[in-house]
Amino acid sequence: MTAQDLLPADTAMGTVMLRVGNLERMANYYRSALGLVDVEESDGGLYLGRGNERLIHLAPAAGLRLPEPTEAGLFHTALLFGDRADLAATVASAAQAAQSAKGRYVGSADHLVSEAFYFSDPEGNGIELYFDKPRDTWNWTESDGRRTVVMDNVPLPPRQYLENNLTEASVAGQQQASADVGHVHLQVGDVQTAEEFYVGTLGFERTAGWHGQALFVSAGGYHHHMAMNVWNSRGAGPRKDTLGLGEVLIQVPLADEVGALADRLKSAGIAHHHTGQELRFEDPWRNKLRVALR
Repeated sequence: MTAQDLLPADTAMGTVMLRVGNLERMANYYRSALGLVDVEESDGGLYLGRGNERLIHLAPAAGLRLPEPTEAGLFHTALLFGDRADLAATVASAAQAAQSAKGRYVGSADHLVSEAFYFSDPEGNGIELYFDKPRDTWNWTESDGRRTVVMDNVPLPPRQYLENNLTEASVAGQQQASADVGHVHLQVGDVQTAEEFYVGTLGFERTAGWHGQALFVSAGGYHHHMAMNVWNSRGAGPRKDTLGLGEVLIQVPLADEVGALADRLKSAGIAHHHTGQELRFEDPWRNKLRVALR
């Protein structure tokens, strides 16, 4: 792959759409547990985020079933916070919601490049809340011309983390603190096909793998903008019409980059819809992707 075939260095993740069975219940969770606020009610649903930044789009889809844990789809949406105090404030509210059975706490880990806490919402959609350590502290290795970022799963005790980082100011200012969709992690049927699609066609760079069970990809030297794993879903085929992930938005700065990706999709024989400003298509498991101008 040439440099012209790569996504631009300042590629970023955008709004994640979730198809939900109970809009009111889910909206209340994202407000109370994650401190998100209503940004706009449109497109048949509700956008929630911080400030004017749309992070989550809840799209009503009553009548559809929940996906099985072994199906392809969303593993988690990862919300990135600017500092540890802002992360701690949202971890605290999400943990409180989990104690009242409005969601579920899944775990936590120091990944060497980041500090992360995991939850799931009332309809089982995974959520990661995390803070990035400074980039100059990330370690990279190189083998056979391929750079790999060093990540791990080091214990990160949540109670101690909150004691060290939670402040009255971060709790009071939770809804005003900025947050972004840092990355999106998918469940897929096999890692090799995922790499062929997300690296070979879309133009992400492979940044890490995990024993043939997971793949991490990014643009511009980030640890990962997207990831795919088979921990629950090995061998899964194309998705059925279910609740859960509706669409992943990938943002690029220039229309030429949207057009270049459209050309790569065409060359690969992948069906897509290109308006000039944005591009819609599906991955091999029918996860819907949209690439648009920031």
